[in-house]
Amino acid sequence: MNNPRRKALNKIKEQIEDLKSQLEELLDEEVEAFENIPENLEGSERYEKAEECVSALEDAFNSLEEARDYIDTAVE
Repeated sequence: MNNPRRKALNKIKEQIEDLKSQLEELLDEEVEAFENIPENLEGSERYEKAEECVSALEDAFNSLEEARDYIDTAVE
């Protein structure tokens, strides 16, 4: 791989890291909100939607990590 492409990939990797940081903050907030749902709402539609949201955000975060790892492999 030549230097211009390597630099471009490193820039994308930095952007992914920024996105991961932002997403992690939102994920933390969503997890906290989910954990604070009253017990009497467990099993409700609201509870299930919140649980799905947390799961989707975790998947998104993991996908960003995976993308970063692929870029690392390509740059090496």
